[in-house]
This record gives sequence, C-alpha cells and structure tokens, in this order.
Amino acid sequence: MSNLMGMLTTIQSYVWGPPTLLLLIGTGLYFTIKLRGLQIAKFPFAVKTIFEKESGTGSGEGDVSAFATLCTTMAADIGTGSIVGVATALRIGGPGSLFWMWISAILGMVTKYSESLLAVKYRVTDENNQMAGGPMFYIQNGMGERFIWLAKAFSVFGMCTALFGCGTFPQVNAITESVNVTFRIPIVVAGIIVTVLTAVVTIGGIKSISKVAEIVVPIMALTFLGGSVVALVINRAAVPGVITFMRTGIARGVYTNEAGLGSSPIVAAAAKTNSGVRQGLLSMTSVFVTTILTCSMTGLVIISSGLMDSSDMNGSTLVTAAYNMCLPHNIGMYLIAVGIMFFAFTTILGWNYYGERCLVYLTGTTKWIKPYKIIYIAAIALAPFLSLEPIWLLADITNALMIIPNLIAIIALRKVIIGETKLYFSKRNEEKMSAAVKAVE
Repeated sequence: MSNLMGMLTTIQSYVWGPPTLLLLIGTGLYFTIKLRGLQIAKFPFAVKTIFEKESGTGSGEGDVSAFATLCTTMAADIGTGSIVGVATALRIGGPGSLFWMWISAILGMVTKYSESLLAVKYRVTDENNQMAGGPMFYIQNGMGERFIWLAKAFSVFGMCTALFGCGTFPQVNAITESVNVTFRIPIVVAGIIVTVLTAVVTIGGIKSISKVAEIVVPIMALTFLGGSVVALVINRAAVPGVITFMRTGIARGVYTNEAGLGSSPIVAAAAKTNSGVRQGLLSMTSVFVTTILTCSMTGLVIISSGLMDSSDMNGSTLVTAAYNMCLPHNIGMYLIAVGIMFFAFTTILGWNYYGERCLVYLTGTTKWIKPYKIIYIAAIALAPFLSLEPIWLLADITNALMIIPNLIAIIALRKVIIGETKLYFSKRNEEKMSAAVKAVE
C-alpha cells in the first residue's frame, strides 16, 4: 500500500504541476479578455435565461430542458467539496484560499461558458436517438479526425473519474460516515440505501437523473445557503474581522469547481436549445452558485467561528463544529449532515451520466450502458468499505488528465467560440433595434 501511495502521490504532483495550473488560469484569462469580460458583463442576462423560455425551444433538439441540464450540472458540481473540501482547503492554505476560490470561479465561469457552447454546437444523436456531446465530440468534430486519439483519451479518463474517482467512492463514504455520526445509522445500512436509490434513479437515464436534480438541487442549495446566512447573522460581530484575517493567507488556494474539467459539457449537450451561446451562458451560472455562493458561505462561517486553527479538527469535524457554534440547538450538525447527504448523492447521479456518455463514445454503441450501470452500482455498494486515501489521489490524477485534452480543444477552437458569441449578440441587438422601430411605428 505504501508503494502504491508513493507512486500515486508522485503522479499527482506531476499532473497538477505548474503547466496544468497555468493552462487553467491562462485559458480563463484569455477568454475573459477576448470576450470582453462576458462572465460579468452578460451575467444579468445569463441569470435571466434561467427563468425565461427560449424562443423557438420547442423545435430545438435535445433530451431535457436547459434548466434541467443546469440542475444536473450543479448536482455533479456541488459535492462534498463544497462543504468538507472548503474546510480542508482553509486548513491547508489559510483564509486566503477563499480569495483564490473566487478568482478560480470568475475565470472558470468563462471557461464553462466556452465548453458548453462547443458541446451544443458539435453534439450528435446516438443510436437510441439521444443527444451525445462533450469534449470528445468537439475534439473529433471540431478539431478533426486526426485528433480522435485525444478524444478517446479524454473519454478514458472521464470513465475512470466516474467509476473510481469523485463520482463514486468519496461521495458514498461521505454520506455513510455523515449519517452514522449524526443519526447513528450503521454504515452498512446507509450504504445499502444509497446503492438502491442510485440504482432506481440511474436506470432511468438522463431524464430520470435530471428530474431528481431539478427537485433536489434548488431545495438543498437554498436550504444550505439560508442556514449559512442565518449563521453569519447570529455571528455577525465576527464577520468584519474576516476580511482582515483573509489578508494573512492570500498565498495559496484551490480549484473548487469543474470549469475546464470537461464533465459539464457532456450534460449541456443534452439541453433542448437552439443556441450554444445561450446554453453556455446558462451553464456558467452554475460556477457562480457552486463556488461564489456555496463555497463562500461555507468558508465565511468557518473563518468567523474562530475554530480554523484548532489542530485536532479535520475538514469534516471543522465545518460541523463551526456551524454548530454559529447555530443554536445543534442545528448546524444536522444542516451539514443533510447537506452532505444530498449534495454527495446528486454528485453520484451526475457522474453516472458523464461516465455513460464517455463509454458510448469509446465503444460507438449504447449496448454497453446497462453493464456499465451495473458496475457503477457495484462500485457504490463497495465504497463504504474502501480506504479513501488512494481513491482521492486517483481522482485528482484523472481530473487533471481530463482537464488537459479539454482545454487544448477549447483553445484550438477559440475562433469558433469567439465567432459564435459575436454572431449571437449581433443578431440579438438587431432584433432589439427592429422591435424598437416597430414600436415607434
């Protein structure tokens, strides 16, 4: 085991080295400049698209509504990292980690916009008449046949992440341990419940997954954010000192969302929409919710609690203690436990779909979907009994290996992204002018 851990640690240090981090930051900076700060300038319009029916959507191709794809994306994004991961990052990198989460979110929003735009533009229909898209398709169809090897590499890494990385083992472990500590439910019983629920939902495919996400994600996100706001209000005397405290730790940070990873475009491609730009704008709001809202609230509550320097606490115990301290009657403990349960469960559902689409691309057929789902459900059943250390390392490695081909494709197709964006907003401005002229007449 020690040799395996040593080997995985070495690989992790290489794949998450300066080149990968520079690629992530550089891509976000490049598109921020070329698209003139689209993630800020067009953010109000992006939020508006969440509640506005797209003109002509009825004739648009796709499997699920654009809003459902947003919820499914957030279902996969808002995992244990948004709660426990934030606490761990603060312990390792100091309060400044929160600052770097904001920076990664701002840059990540335009990256997610770009990859979702490409996903819709280059999507295809599989043999079951379902939409198939994502980095593997915009690599092949956008960059050309000679880059199929890069598309296949992405798909292999995507399947590995879904089956053996952040899609299964860490999430199940977080759920079973959380309900065991908080509600005294045996880990085995909790594991069986999670396995059965996963089987019931995932067998129904993307439509079933998106229906669950549409209900669970908004309710849980609002509940968790609401609880965090109450905690900060109760502990408001300590809040002004948080910003000052953060200045001491702006040295390190973490990448806290899936922008650039290439997973979200897979589900974005299933949206019932006629416009890749519109879907890209919709998708980028998920980064705002998962990092700037959810992670920020978690971080602010932890920092304001004054418990961050407690050496006897790990990420999970730190975030629970912080919320318990700020909220009365042990409400914090239950809020964190329920939050972890639902956020982790929806992450499991989202990554099941990501892995499935990667498999379909690799095999060129949908006949292996059922065997894949059986293996995925088996992995869920085994998860409570496995050691997490090598799993987290493996997940980190496969995440980085997904990022590299995806960002290469986004950069290679930069002219398409910029051109489609300019065309969309040019047409939109023309429509506004035409409507204004008609109103005057």
